[in-house]
Amino acid sequence: MKITILDDYFDTLRTLPCFAKLAGHDVTVWNDHVQDVDVLAERLKDTEILVLFRERTQIRTPLLERLPKLRLISQRSVYPHIDIETCTRLGIIVSSSQHPGTPSYAAAELTWALTLAAMRLLPQHVEALKAGTWQVGIGWTLKGKTLGIYGYGRIGATVAGFGKAFGMKVVVWAREAARAKAVADGYEAAPSKEEFFDTCDVVSLHMRLVPATRGIVTADDLARMKPTSLLVNTSRAPLIAAGVLEAALTAGRPGMAAVDVFEHEPVLGGNHPLLKMPNVVATPHIGYVTHDEYETQFTEIFDQIVSYAAGTPDNVVNPDVLGRLPGDKPGSRT
Repeated sequence: MKITILDDYFDTLRTLPCFAKLAGHDVTVWNDHVQDVDVLAERLKDTEILVLFRERTQIRTPLLERLPKLRLISQRSVYPHIDIETCTRLGIIVSSSQHPGTPSYAAAELTWALTLAAMRLLPQHVEALKAGTWQVGIGWTLKGKTLGIYGYGRIGATVAGFGKAFGMKVVVWAREAARAKAVADGYEAAPSKEEFFDTCDVVSLHMRLVPATRGIVTADDLARMKPTSLLVNTSRAPLIAAGVLEAALTAGRPGMAAVDVFEHEPVLGGNHPLLKMPNVVATPHIGYVTHDEYETQFTEIFDQIVSYAAGTPDNVVNPDVLGRLPGDKPGSRT
């Protein structure tokens, strides 16, 4: 089968052990990022299986309707960038493992790296030292501070453990069931969202982006934060209402932010207001970008292709597409 992989920026997948799972297939790997529908339609016109790097490329109806040979999209995690209903209508299976019980340790580690970097002014000191200056400010110690985890899922729970190891008081705000789980794990649940933002020295966001969580962090929430506090977002930018973080940082509450995610990615040319603010540490959505994480993720993604080729697709998020094809073995369609 003809397989196309998009957005492998550093041509990393060929170097991973799991790439051997695609042996015998015709595999094309693109290392650049393209969103233009005409260009993508030309590149993918003969593609039967499309492999995606998370949400790097939008796979919308105008593109899908120009890909007559496409039969499977294989990826991992959430899929707000794919028009699922259109895939079902066109007979395209979408397989996406939700990796139950397996947090992204890479994302949790980056969250903590950003927290340390921002609180200790590491980027500023590094750049100043390179420029010939000795010390440019005074940072903050984490021990004894309060770490707020907003959203207590797999990654949030891992970051909470890091905070505990550093001697921080860990407080959680989340849905009722998640707060109960946090208490059972030995952490404190905030009595209200207002008190959560009032009292935490570091607030780290750990929620999936769904309609209910879009804009869940408001201007009022950020205005409650201390002028010495830090807001960390390695989840999704639209969890914070549009434009609110920039305004809050300008007003001085919170005093700092550390972000790995942006509303529209990739951000090129340094053209984003957060990148021009001295109280912001920012990275280019690298939470999951490690060799180890790629091996974990793409083992699952390539296994989905193996299952499809065997006629037994798994992790199918649009199962109605299977019902549309009675008696047809998905892996053998032409």
